Amino acid sequence: MVTKEEIEHIVKLMRIDVDDPGQYFDRIQKILNYFDNLDKADIEDEEIMVQEVTVDELRDDIHVPFDSRLIDQLKNYKGRYIRAPKMN
Repeated sequence: MVTKEEIEHIVKLMRIDVDDPGQYFDRIQKILNYFDNLDKADIEDEEIMVQEVTVDELRDDIHVPFDSRLIDQLKNYKGRYIRAPKMN
């Protein structure tokens, strides 16, 4: 189980501007509970379908040079950081 203090600590580490980190407590708890449900699923006997591909069927690995710096083309690039959209 995650605590509100852990959420506040992660917000500080990620340098995210959040007014109230506690408002994300329920969301994070739901996500963790969902992963607990996935862990409890009994899939040991399930067979996983795998598509086999030979080396001859793979594409050639060709280097294509990129002339300009990609980071300069970002809209929300400021200094050393990229501004991400707000979480709702």
